[in-house]
Amino acid sequence: MQITKDAETRTPRGMSRSGLALFSYGFRPFFLAAALWAIVSIGLWAAFLNYGVPVASDYGALYWHAHEMLFGFAPAVLAGFLLTAVPNWTGRLPISGPPLAALFAMWGAGRIAMLASDGIGMTAATAIDSLFLPLMLALCAREVVAGRKWKDLKVVAGLAVLSVANLCFHIQVIGGGNPELSIRLGLGAYVLLITIVGGRILPSFTRNWINQRGRTDFPVPYNHFDTATIIAGAMSLASWAIRPDSIATGFLAAAAAAMNAIRLARWRGWVTWGEPILFVLHAAYGFVPLGFAAIAFGPIGLSQVAVLHIFAIGAMSMMMLAVMTRASRGHTGRQLKSSRVTNASYLVLAAVAVLRPLAELLPAATTEILLLSAVGWAVAFGLFALEHAPALCRDRKPLVARKS
Repeated sequence: MQITKDAETRTPRGMSRSGLALFSYGFRPFFLAAALWAIVSIGLWAAFLNYGVPVASDYGALYWHAHEMLFGFAPAVLAGFLLTAVPNWTGRLPISGPPLAALFAMWGAGRIAMLASDGIGMTAATAIDSLFLPLMLALCAREVVAGRKWKDLKVVAGLAVLSVANLCFHIQVIGGGNPELSIRLGLGAYVLLITIVGGRILPSFTRNWINQRGRTDFPVPYNHFDTATIIAGAMSLASWAIRPDSIATGFLAAAAAAMNAIRLARWRGWVTWGEPILFVLHAAYGFVPLGFAAIAFGPIGLSQVAVLHIFAIGAMSMMMLAVMTRASRGHTGRQLKSSRVTNASYLVLAAVAVLRPLAELLPAATTEILLLSAVGWAVAFGLFALEHAPALCRDRKPLVARKS
């Protein structure tokens, strides 16, 4: 086949050459905003801890911090991923242009409302914030059902749990309660999504990388063991959300830890050591069995706050940073190779994932650990923003020539 003289070009979905590049595909505004909000929110939290700077005083600075990590920063990354991945799964057109800008504005309104809750009132702030996740749920459900991709309803179910957890978080805070159940429920939903989606992309990416090198030592394909591991993880996370200190939760978590460790080993991630942009996905998933192991030790004295941060920073945030860097490079036409800046961001966030849980184990050094963790978190996502902001705002993926 030859390309005709007046070669036609095919515009990839979501890559229209008109309009702002930033709103041409979902990953662009949401990944960039997630990184920036990660820096701003942790900066405000550190300012409160060290200097007493008031932050959402009526809502409570501690609860605001927890909320903005789980239901502010993380949903932005999740939205960027799903608005890019779901069209690939379903074969349907992605959301772009003004509709994407409106969706993004709704997420931004939630961040502003939560910060301004002292002025506009907690009820108004939480009502505004509670709109984004249900809308994402409706959009993804529509696409999955229209594309008849029934197996992807598992991801939609994860969004449903997050929507409920966010609403319950607000209700508990407004009612004067402790939203610890909602925190565990929301974080559990992210971990479960990692086991579902990670089980889809990690072995696939690893197999392709190994195949490109002419080797045949591929990861074990998805089978009944993977399904059983996801179910075991879901049962453990549900029990942890409801009764974190029970012996039954400990046994369930121990089983989930062992099964996820075996599952990770079956994907042969160690062979990708020389390819950081791929290896980091396996490293991030490694915090899943570690988190379950931490839950198992909970009934014999390990702090629940330590467990939360193993999952929140190690599994959730590291996986999100890994996906953000890979998708940002791949969907803007750049080579899937991590730079020194990107590798530095991986290393810094991994260090924070190990360091932050120690704050509860080393009370004499808690203040220093919290400060170092906050700085490391900001540096990791700051490096992402520094390196990728120009491409996310400007670069478009090259057009593919259509053959005649």
